[in-house]
Amino acid sequence: MDYLNLLNSIDSFVWGPPLLVLLVGTGIMLTIKLKFLQIFSLPKAFKLIFTSLKDQGNHDGDINSFHALCTALAATIGTGNIVGVATAIKVGGPGSLFWMWVAAFFGMATKYSECLLAVKFRSIDAKGAVAGGPMHYIELGLGKKYKPLAIMFAVSGVLVAYFGIGTFAQVNAITEITNLSFGIPVKVVAAVLTILVTAVTIGGLKSISKVASKIVPTMALIYFIAVIGFLVIFADKVPGALKEIITCAFNPTAAKGGFLGSTIIIAMRSGIARGVFSNESGLGSAPIVAAAAKVKWPAQQGLISMTGTFIDTIIVCTLTGLTLIISGLWTGDLNGAALTQAAFSTGYPVIGKYILTIGLVLFAFTTILGWNYYGERCMEYLVGVRGILPYRVVFIVLIACGAFIKLEAIWTLADIVNGLMAIPNLIALIGLSGVVVAETKSYKKHLQEIENK
Repeated sequence: MDYLNLLNSIDSFVWGPPLLVLLVGTGIMLTIKLKFLQIFSLPKAFKLIFTSLKDQGNHDGDINSFHALCTALAATIGTGNIVGVATAIKVGGPGSLFWMWVAAFFGMATKYSECLLAVKFRSIDAKGAVAGGPMHYIELGLGKKYKPLAIMFAVSGVLVAYFGIGTFAQVNAITEITNLSFGIPVKVVAAVLTILVTAVTIGGLKSISKVASKIVPTMALIYFIAVIGFLVIFADKVPGALKEIITCAFNPTAAKGGFLGSTIIIAMRSGIARGVFSNESGLGSAPIVAAAAKVKWPAQQGLISMTGTFIDTIIVCTLTGLTLIISGLWTGDLNGAALTQAAFSTGYPVIGKYILTIGLVLFAFTTILGWNYYGERCMEYLVGVRGILPYRVVFIVLIACGAFIKLEAIWTLADIVNGLMAIPNLIALIGLSGVVVAETKSYKKHLQEIENK
């Protein structure tokens, strides 16, 4: 058995029915306990994003809520939205996109809960920076006897930063698409990328959040406008694409062209796994930066963070998926960034590849920055602040090497370490769901008191 088959076997085991049930089941449980908060409180959540820009009060934290959201989005809106959607549809067919929606809907309740807990149980490290995330709310919320779970999460978080979302997947996507679009040698792109990552990450969270708050909203808007333009060009095909997504979600997708066919289970597994890779709900990553937000009420940051899942999957992944399905190229031999680029070019023959290239490069770059911080906080939990510098050095070395790993191996490895990271976090969310409900009620009572004044 070669290493790729071994990785695929491990991936199938990790992302088997138990984890999928745990992942979606936790989201369903939290949705019910929170009385479908992701529907009824979504307008309030978006309003809070803008009010957080004005609220610079004397709250604990290192950055404002908007910068925390942008940093979290920087780590999520990346190759998962462009390359990940392509690989999901390539493996599971159009129905995969439907299962991404399902994962995202329930994932919004999960993201709300984990980010609320991050603020509730945050602390200060030896250098005076905010330390928070699942490893902290597992230990402080569930109790010291659950520390092995917290350690499992932190170790998995470092592995995801090193070998999953944080490095290889992003670097490979950047080097591949710049080579396809501009013919720039992989070695050159890898060298420039390594230098840029080094320059930004030296400044820590404030430097990362500052860059993310500029790049993420701008590129998300540009990408949104570009894809909407594509859908307008092919407006007559949109209803058919939507019908195909729903139909294929509940029926096997027949083989056609270079597509080998897909069962419902494959579509479900591919959609949920790629959806989690994209929006990271339940993974426990976003809470790490949410803990650093300057807010008084944990529920407030939970609501703001929840919008990240909506923006990432319900909006951005859907737009990418519709583009791929309408183009019809998903049934061919292309995959990954090459597939998405070819799909864009059917609508924008001249500038399509440049729009996608710029968007993917910037999205992937900010994802690298976000995950650098996530992994750093996990390392700090494991060995203290003395581990931060060695961690950064290894991270930068892996960025330099990431361009030379095979695409299939990258996504498989990313899936494995994502799953290992999600397990302890989901267990904690179930155990602390009562705290989430109580904090939510307290915040709603506070809002009601304000309204009654």
